Amino acid sequence: MRNGDASVASSLFGAPGQVEVERGLAEFRGGRPVRITASGDSIVALPVDGLGTRRLAAFKAFAAPALPRLVISARRARALGLEGSEPVAIPLSGSEDIETIEALVTDVKARPRSAEPAGAAAKAAIELAKFAQRLPALLMAVVDPGSAVVSPPLVAIDSDAIGRFRRSVLQSLTIASEAQVPLHGVHAARFVVFRDAIGGSSVAVVVGKPDFSKPVPVRLHSACLTGDVFGSRRCDCGDQLKLALARLDEAGGGVILYLEQEGRGVGLVNKMRAYQLQDDGLDTVDANTTLGFDDDERDYGVAARMLEMLGCTRVRLLTNNPAKLHSLTTAGIEVIGRLPLYTPINADNRRYLTAKLKRAGHRLDHLVAALSEPGQAENDRP
Repeated sequence: MRNGDASVASSLFGAPGQVEVERGLAEFRGGRPVRITASGDSIVALPVDGLGTRRLAAFKAFAAPALPRLVISARRARALGLEGSEPVAIPLSGSEDIETIEALVTDVKARPRSAEPAGAAAKAAIELAKFAQRLPALLMAVVDPGSAVVSPPLVAIDSDAIGRFRRSVLQSLTIASEAQVPLHGVHAARFVVFRDAIGGSSVAVVVGKPDFSKPVPVRLHSACLTGDVFGSRRCDCGDQLKLALARLDEAGGGVILYLEQEGRGVGLVNKMRAYQLQDDGLDTVDANTTLGFDDDERDYGVAARMLEMLGCTRVRLLTNNPAKLHSLTTAGIEVIGRLPLYTPINADNRRYLTAKLKRAGHRLDHLVAALSEPGQAENDRP
């Protein structure tokens, strides 16, 4: 590249800001720190998720003579009894070990004595951690914006770039490959694999030969390894996927968007953490918020973009979740109706389904009927 030509650099690496966020994601996924700035506020943030003893000691040394603080999301703060609508920073004494810090991040009974607003840079760092599917909790060291760079150099990101990142990922979506894949129980299916700038690979499963000039039956299905692949009984995901395939085949065609949104968008690792909290007594909504996430972290912008790229802009959704209709409509897809997917209720998923009905507003008429049976309402409280 001659003379640092900015246009050549942009074509080769991507738009300024987006490149830095993508590199920051790689750092967070590797458990390494990132520098984030916002309006003169400059911090170095290190994910708590996966933190080891040596890296904790090194970060304390990096922050010296000051002490690092623990940044948690507003959701986690409220779960700990702290007030606020923005991320907060919890002061640390410097003597905390891994177990103590992890308890402040995931333990239901943890009760920190104090906290203060974390600032704009820390808020952006929480969003970056979510993008990386790490727990929304970080160790933070405040640094001078003009301080010397460490070696190897820290990835530096402007907080505004993180705020714009989701839109840029949608714009980067491309069709990477496609092929015919015969499936059990359906006549024909074509898998269209999409890829984005950060390696995501959601799939459109086009069943039969739908007419995209007319409203098309569509199922937005979030990937569920436990239910879809292994037949877990504690959710209804696998049953819904099978039923949706059968319904589309009967209708002569349709589309299933198989989205990389495991655990309502928190990822497989955090989904297992939420399951453990459910085993300890929380319902599916409170388990996610106790870990610091929103009750549903999914963004259906990618689904709308996939449908547009397929030429499918008028749909009839196969779902029990009215929020999906609203999200697609907001993203520019015309939703002309909803088709329910009622699947079997069993002793392992009844409590989960009840929480979706009562806490998340899902339309589950078959469950309402089951709960009205004598003795059921008391036993199935989420």
